[in-house]
Amino acid sequence: MTSVSTVLETEEHTALRAAVAALGRRYGRDYLTRVVREGTHPDALWADAAKLGYLGVNLPEEYGGGGGGIAELSLVLEELGAAGCPLLMMVVSPAICGTVIARFGTEEQKRRWLPGLADGSRTMAFGITEPDAGSNSHRITTTARRDPATGDWLLTGRKVFISGVDIADATLIVGRTEDARTGRLKPCLFIVDRDAPGFTRRPIEMELKAAEKQFELVLDDVRLPADALVGDEDAGLLQLFAGLNPERIMTAAFSLGMGRYALARAVEYAKERAVWKTPIGAHQAIAHPLAQCHVDLELAGLMTRKAARLYDAGDDVAAGEAANMAKLAAADACVRAVDQAVHTLGGNGLTAEYGLASLIVASRVARIAPVSREMILNYVSHQTLGLPKSY
Repeated sequence: MTSVSTVLETEEHTALRAAVAALGRRYGRDYLTRVVREGTHPDALWADAAKLGYLGVNLPEEYGGGGGGIAELSLVLEELGAAGCPLLMMVVSPAICGTVIARFGTEEQKRRWLPGLADGSRTMAFGITEPDAGSNSHRITTTARRDPATGDWLLTGRKVFISGVDIADATLIVGRTEDARTGRLKPCLFIVDRDAPGFTRRPIEMELKAAEKQFELVLDDVRLPADALVGDEDAGLLQLFAGLNPERIMTAAFSLGMGRYALARAVEYAKERAVWKTPIGAHQAIAHPLAQCHVDLELAGLMTRKAARLYDAGDDVAAGEAANMAKLAAADACVRAVDQAVHTLGGNGLTAEYGLASLIVASRVARIAPVSREMILNYVSHQTLGLPKSY
């Protein structure tokens, strides 16, 4: 199936897609389902992707990265997803955390973290969601206060649905500090090492079967050195959204890859499965819904490319709008593609042999996280259309 890459992307991007697709085919869906079944992690694929320079393709060359941007990193995730073996921690470690540190970290933080994030030897989780905050980041209650005696930070709070904390060397935590001028709380970002005293985690049992586990975090007066703060204490929202926009773009890429995988399986089946002398794909009741899924994925792919280019060009405002739209469009297209693929295969779509049934749950994740489609529509309605806010 022809992709937007063949027309609108550079030769370098086309070559990157082909190379990553070849890596993905060496592993495939069977590899990932086996990893999930065994309760392990996709370490072999992660290591190979790192060795080939794919994990750090967006990070600065002077710190071991590829010198590209989110456009390149999103292509890597999409193609791995299209092969049936996406690496979800790419959304978190190089995309969110790597980007934030590269843009706002101190020289010491960059030297300490970026080479490892780029070569895959270190990973970082990201903690923003709280039990009572959800989509409203202004209600985050995790707070940081200075110890006047030492200058250290003391971080206290809770986080939920934090991916990959068990394998991460540290977690980039979104907390809030008090503005000395106004007394109001403002968001700030802190690097918390996995073994920091007072920093504990508890796994959350999920119906979703994935290699990356979800955790609740508790921070009980976690003492952090002064240099654990990333960036300027007074520029919290700017720095926060520098990570959230790549998260949305990468989630869109994750959805595109999953949708493409499901659609390809359905098309392959529809070409071969014959009931009344002809393959079922000859019947419009099968062919038209699959064609519509392809159209939807292509349109979502175009918006994802636009969002990535805007972000890499430094236009954070326009990128924010496009990233939200891309995430919504790709998530919806993915859900429809997975649903139609399962429907096309009938009973076979629910068997382990074809590897589609597990995507029914997985495809819903992008509709929920990192921001719901309803909140995206709220954003577009009042930020883009100028309609009054309802909240």
